[in-house]
Amino acid sequence: MKTIILLATMLAASGASAQSLLRRDPPPATVDAKGEPDKNAQIRAVSLFYVEPPKARVIEVHDKVTIIISETSKQTSEQKLDTKKDSTLKAALKKFPDLAALLEAELTNGDGSPIVEAEATAGNKFKGDGKYERSDRFTDKITATVLDVKPNGVIVLEARRTIQKDKEIQTVVLSGECRREDVTDANTVLSSQLADLALVVQNEGQVKDSATKGILTRLFEAVFNF
Repeated sequence: MKTIILLATMLAASGASAQSLLRRDPPPATVDAKGEPDKNAQIRAVSLFYVEPPKARVIEVHDKVTIIISETSKQTSEQKLDTKKDSTLKAALKKFPDLAALLEAELTNGDGSPIVEAEATAGNKFKGDGKYERSDRFTDKITATVLDVKPNGVIVLEARRTIQKDKEIQTVVLSGECRREDVTDANTVLSSQLADLALVVQNEGQVKDSATKGILTRLFEAVFNF
């Protein structure tokens, strides 16, 4: 009897230990730096090739973003006009009362040959050709300040730069909007990725004045432009 009780106790203990060996409790839940559940914790624990996803870039007001400017524009316009107008006017006075008979109170026609003839001819012709072609290219790099970050992630940028060399002054003003995803890891964005782009370049100094037409030249062009 004691032998049977001892065997039963040993079997129960072995069954409990076997059950404890096969039983695997779920790993404790892990959280990230923000206190939220870490969804990639299990993959990170078993995978040898796991790569951490890049963290979302955070851009705040007053941050700096470098804008790479590369703007190219080309305009072509061609116009032709050809007009022609001809007009002719002919008139002749065929009949006129006889003056001698008219003095005797008689109304008769005079000589049948034309007394007065008139003829006028006028012509007008105009032909004009016009062609306009212009090509511009502007490349530069400028650092802008973040003025606002909208709720949908759109960033409002503005940049201003003034360079003065002797008496030559160049001012560059740029503004626009871009998506947060368009800003690269190098903290740059292309000007072609900006919406509502406004780019103004102003030059002041002797170089600009020498390239500007004088008052007399502009006056003669205005008078004799017709």
